[in-house]
Amino acid sequence: MRVLKKMFTTARSPLKVDLKAAIIGFMGGFIVIFSLIVLTEKTEWSWIMAPFGASCVLAFGVWDAPLSQPRNIIGGHFISTFIGLACQTLLGNSVASIAVAVGFSIMCMMLTKTTHPPAGADPLVVMMSQTGWNFLFTPVLIGSVVIVVIALVVNNLDKKRKYPTFWL
Repeated sequence: MRVLKKMFTTARSPLKVDLKAAIIGFMGGFIVIFSLIVLTEKTEWSWIMAPFGASCVLAFGVWDAPLSQPRNIIGGHFISTFIGLACQTLLGNSVASIAVAVGFSIMCMMLTKTTHPPAGADPLVVMMSQTGWNFLFTPVLIGSVVIVVIALVVNNLDKKRKYPTFWL
């Protein structure tokens, strides 16, 4: 009963967003996804994966949140993808191994202070599409770096923003 009581609240969302912030969010997300798709079309490599869309929401929408910082974007995606690939290699692609990969990714991101919610989907992407180890570098590592580089430029165009709030 105590648990159910905690679920009810009269509080309202504390989020306050102005048009300028929303436009910056649009610009950042557009530039990242457009760039990664164009790179994918122009090369033989995949430069994009679905979780990058969610990373853009954090990098440009809540740019000052701890989970939106470069360490978290790059580190979270790298660690989670590595774990997904390792579980796929060692345990195969069963329901249990996929669940282990996601759970272990969450634990490792938390312990390394690289928690990035979109990266929690990386083991699912890896194991459900049965990608190879090259996926760790392209699209994951390079794509994550592209997101961060564009976030550094776009977020800092606004005088009120300072991105990142921390590196390490």
